[in-house]
Amino acid sequence: MNRRVRGLDAAEIGVALLTAIGAVVGSLVAIGNTPGFVLPSTAAVVRDTLPGLLVAAGIGALRDLAQPLLLLGSGVLLVLVYGAAALAAGRVTEGAALRAGVTVLLVGALTALLTGSATSAFGAGLGAGVVAAAASLSLDLSGPVGASGTGTEDPPGRRRLLQAGAAVVAGVVLGVIRTREPDTGDDRQPPDPAAASLLSAADDRSFSLPGAEPLVSEEFYTVDIAPTNPNIDPTSYQLAVTGEVGTERTFTLEELQELGGERRFVTLRCVSDKINGTKADTALWDGVPVAAVLEAVDAPETCCVTLHGDDDYFVSFPREALDPGLLAWGMNGRPLPRGHGAPLRTLVPGHWGETNAKWLTEIEIREEPEEGYWEQRGWEGTGEVNTVAKLHSTTIEDGVVRVGGHAYAGTRGIDAVEVSTDGGDSWTEATLSDTLPGPTPIGEEEPEATGEAADAWRMWRHEYEQSGEHEVVVRAIDGTGEVQTETEQDGFPSGATGWVRKTVQA
Repeated sequence: MNRRVRGLDAAEIGVALLTAIGAVVGSLVAIGNTPGFVLPSTAAVVRDTLPGLLVAAGIGALRDLAQPLLLLGSGVLLVLVYGAAALAAGRVTEGAALRAGVTVLLVGALTALLTGSATSAFGAGLGAGVVAAAASLSLDLSGPVGASGTGTEDPPGRRRLLQAGAAVVAGVVLGVIRTREPDTGDDRQPPDPAAASLLSAADDRSFSLPGAEPLVSEEFYTVDIAPTNPNIDPTSYQLAVTGEVGTERTFTLEELQELGGERRFVTLRCVSDKINGTKADTALWDGVPVAAVLEAVDAPETCCVTLHGDDDYFVSFPREALDPGLLAWGMNGRPLPRGHGAPLRTLVPGHWGETNAKWLTEIEIREEPEEGYWEQRGWEGTGEVNTVAKLHSTTIEDGVVRVGGHAYAGTRGIDAVEVSTDGGDSWTEATLSDTLPGPTPIGEEEPEATGEAADAWRMWRHEYEQSGEHEVVVRAIDGTGEVQTETEQDGFPSGATGWVRKTVQA
């Protein structure tokens, strides 16, 4: 029997939208907050469909807001598409059971296309079906069931909305429970004694500057292409080394650790970091030198390498940049956090943060270069970092102005930081912190560092007496004697440059 075509009413639209939300929640309950969850999958489809230059320009302009806005826009689009599917199911079917069944099939098919995950598709379809069925139940808890309790007619609009809303709320509760990660205590467990000794040495060398991180950052920045981080079981993890090697091989995490561990203080800076931004941080990393891994596979000298991550990220750059690097499984004396690439990430000395692929799954040794993920979108961030001095701390007390911050130049190191208190007409050399300790072997109770950290920032501070309004300017001089460029440039496409300037009212 053909169903009579009628106009949409508010209740029907409301139930369709609640059914759409039920689908999103159902996917979350089924697969958790992983890349198979339909919301980040949709965001990835939207991101990769947009022109690369538009994505790059958006990141350059919106910065930290880019990913939340992408998720929000993708969520709205997803609800509209699921809602349209729910409305279509209501239009082509007669009866609550058939309507819910068609909704399950349509939503499940759409989710499978977006995620490629049968589990996510099943969860989304079931979530939508449960909400659609709940909306069609002819329940009347205020009195006896009358004619509408036969199940042959839809309940009144308001009751349909309430019943669908109740089902959505129940799903949200299940989603919260489902995505609550177990408390392993890794973020609170004390570091092992050798790491604690190195961290203590770093703390002793740090300056106390209000508004500025110490030498080992307390809050380390993260930037990823995916809204949801991969969640990889370290016991089943494998790293493949492929391409131009003597023998292609996969390594378990345990096999990598058996090659010999090393600890290094390393600074990472994002290519999108503003000249006086906060996307630069330092940590103590545990890992295996890349050279030991490449030696194990008899890798010949080649021009290039491409790193592949479990989040579908890939980055290509010259081979000589990777060879002195580290494959890290630990951070600050604890297991590497999921958000920083667990169980394994790369640390490429002196290069922009985008070169340091997280959730590393493959090292591909190549004879020819290729464009990486961000290069395809207009960025040029796989080269060496630009020299920078940042001004993050300013205090004024009894006529004395104290300023300070960090300076970083990659593997070139920092030789000096100069401060001008008259807008750049004259310069005074600031006080620098001692360099951080160099690499140390893992497994020794009291390891001695070999030299100084080659790829870590230093802190600087300066105090002076001055009254009234004036402009403070800072610049760094790297270990080769090169002065930080004064030329101002935004982060896109190859990293911000220029001197940091700040107006101070003393």
